[in-house]
Amino acid sequence: MQKKICIVIPARLGSTRLPEKALADIHGKPMIVRVLERARQINGVHEIIVATDHERIVAAVEAAGGTAVMTPDSLQSGTDRVAFVANERTADIFVNVQGDEPLLDPKAVERTLALIEGGRFTMATPAAPIRHRDDLKNSNIVKVLVASDGRAAYFSRFPIPYSRGDIPADLGALAPLQHIGVYAYTRETLLKFWKLERTTWEVAESLEQLRALYHGIPIGVALTEKASTGVDTIEDLERVRSLMV
Repeated sequence: MQKKICIVIPARLGSTRLPEKALADIHGKPMIVRVLERARQINGVHEIIVATDHERIVAAVEAAGGTAVMTPDSLQSGTDRVAFVANERTADIFVNVQGDEPLLDPKAVERTLALIEGGRFTMATPAAPIRHRDDLKNSNIVKVLVASDGRAAYFSRFPIPYSRGDIPADLGALAPLQHIGVYAYTRETLLKFWKLERTTWEVAESLEQLRALYHGIPIGVALTEKASTGVDTIEDLERVRSLMV
């Protein structure tokens, strides 16, 4: 029997580096609507929900024919909002799609879902090759090392595994992958992960996926061709606008 899949797009109005970025205009539509449009291209999905803290985002989503739910102001992260939705629904698989990914690749999400649907993992995420040496040094780009069985060994903002030596001119097979901030979980694993305590790994790297690894939850990694462009700053927004002309 086909598993029921629910995509949740967490989106909050407040943003430190780019205020109200969820409603930032991208060629006549708010960014959250552009993300919703991408999510609608993912095959096999039964429901898409925007989980937000503000009625203006709800209004924008509903005007585009989408579904949005209000979540408590007390929730601190996107994962909290996804888990809040999962508590109210009975889908088999939940997907956390970031609300600032208007160039999300639907195929990357489908490959990630395949790892869950096939029973290999109960939590999965996509990643893409790093093609430029400077990206290894960029702390805004999260790196992931993948073991031979396809699971994530570690995530870092640092140039793993080159933290102690020079980065070779040819990255070759030892290069880590660039992590893409999309997560798919079985409902059981999502709710288990949500309730776990934060760990020293997570705090040190400011990466919540390390909480799963610390507590022994394997994360499958789906390889995709290229990373998407997320929006954190006005420069990111301008880049996305130029790419979507």
